[in-house]
Amino acid sequence: MKLYTKSGDDGTTGLYGGTRISKTSSRINAIGDVDELNAAIGLARVHADGDSLDPMLEKFQNWLFDLGSELACPVGGKFQLARITDRQIEIIERSIDTLSEPLPPLKAFILPGGTALAAHLHLARCVCRRAERAVIELTEEARVNDSIRVFLNRFSDWLFVAARTANHSRHVHDIEWSQSEEL
Repeated sequence: MKLYTKSGDDGTTGLYGGTRISKTSSRINAIGDVDELNAAIGLARVHADGDSLDPMLEKFQNWLFDLGSELACPVGGKFQLARITDRQIEIIERSIDTLSEPLPPLKAFILPGGTALAAHLHLARCVCRRAERAVIELTEEARVNDSIRVFLNRFSDWLFVAARTANHSRHVHDIEWSQSEEL
């Protein structure tokens, strides 16, 4: 099988079931943002070698692939996938609670950064927020599993806590935001 099919040369792409839609559609934008989020997690994992966060990051990558394939199967279409459920959301919430326990309480906003892993997790959090916005935009024109939106919202929270955890486990303090003075 060749990697290139040439079927998208006209500016369309295929969904599961064969329906073709514009590559600029809200659905494809949401799928693309979820794919970019998955790649951002892959980049973060380069810096998570041996870190306790890595197994969870791998799990999230698989869930994000499930999420993208669910978005590629419009509700009511030929194929139906419901892979993102309350179960994944509950797992994320429990993980947030567990990761948060040893962290010092937040007393100010923090700047993204610290260790390489934390910085990449903060970047992934930003991509996650964009993917969430893209899914919300898609819901304005099509039915989408509500758990997808909640999953992305909760996952961005997890990424924030995971970035703090990455810094804390390496004894790197989060950098608190301080109001800028005029130059």
